[in-house]
Amino acid sequence: MSKSYRPQDLHAAGKDKPLALAAQGFFWTGAELIDHPAAGKAVRGQQYVEYWIPQDLRHETPIVMIHGGGAQGTNFLGTPDGREGWVQWFVRRGWAVYVVDRPQHGRSPFQPEFQGKMAQPGPTIFIERMFTRPQDFPDNYPQAHLHTQWPGKGDVEDPAFIQFFCGAGPSLADNTAAQMDAQRAGAELLDLIGPAILLTNSAGAPPGWLIADARPQLVKAIVAVEPLGPPFEAVSGPMPYGITHAPITFEPPLEDGQLPQSLDVPSPGEGMVPYKIQAEPARRIAALAACPIVVVTAEASWMAADNHAIVHFLRQAGAQVEHVRLEEHGIHGNSHALQMEMNSDESAALIERWLVQQAIR
Repeated sequence: MSKSYRPQDLHAAGKDKPLALAAQGFFWTGAELIDHPAAGKAVRGQQYVEYWIPQDLRHETPIVMIHGGGAQGTNFLGTPDGREGWVQWFVRRGWAVYVVDRPQHGRSPFQPEFQGKMAQPGPTIFIERMFTRPQDFPDNYPQAHLHTQWPGKGDVEDPAFIQFFCGAGPSLADNTAAQMDAQRAGAELLDLIGPAILLTNSAGAPPGWLIADARPQLVKAIVAVEPLGPPFEAVSGPMPYGITHAPITFEPPLEDGQLPQSLDVPSPGEGMVPYKIQAEPARRIAALAACPIVVVTAEASWMAADNHAIVHFLRQAGAQVEHVRLEEHGIHGNSHALQMEMNSDESAALIERWLVQQAIR
């Protein structure tokens, strides 16, 4: 890495732009006490929460940042080339930020005896194809050739790739259980901090929808950055409730054992996938109709080909959804890991403009 992490060098680089905090620390939510034959009482489902409260607090409503699958909150705490992340960007703009490591991720301990069976690791080449150098694979998704923003070569010899890859970790094999753990921990977090904005990324989106379902009165807005999809079928496997693996509340209610029925929709245009929505008459998801939602999609991500499907599903379920495609706002070349790429500040600024437009205090 070209960046120096020696304290003297970090001090010299930052002394003219100090990050002024009123408070910074951590706590845990979601802990369940269980009985274990060897341990006796044990804890499972716990979630690490780190808070950053600016000295110049300009906004009453905090932002809760929820990372994607196999990742951790460090995805928001810095970039692979050593720059500040979205946490610091929003704190410098006067927002209080709570960044989580979802249960079984990052600093949230993963003892399989307590948490449950780990999913099998995927091939490393998947990270290169879908995150760091998608443009180098001729058989990749249609938008891959547009990728330009990774801060390095993006292969396993790239120091920035290694920094990113070091944060990859295990997740629960049972997606439904994982999302229910994240819902419980997220609902408890909102009970402690009050109304908040949920900023989710990728596989962090289903926990966001579920947290809103559990605490609709405490979710002021949802910023879904590259949310997991398309509905009913995703890279992580079938989503039986459309946008989640775990149950979410529909109106009219589903009967015991009943799942929402799907309807096939053709591709809306070149480079976009065909997809599924609910069969009519569609059921509403009242909790998601209670707050503004924005879906943020990067130009060169594989989700540029499928995020339109999530938007359609949410609107059909009664939600107020805006779809923001970065290239339509002059932000080009990003893949799925846009918060860690060279122009990450530009996408953060676009998200903040949307939040300000919602007049959220």
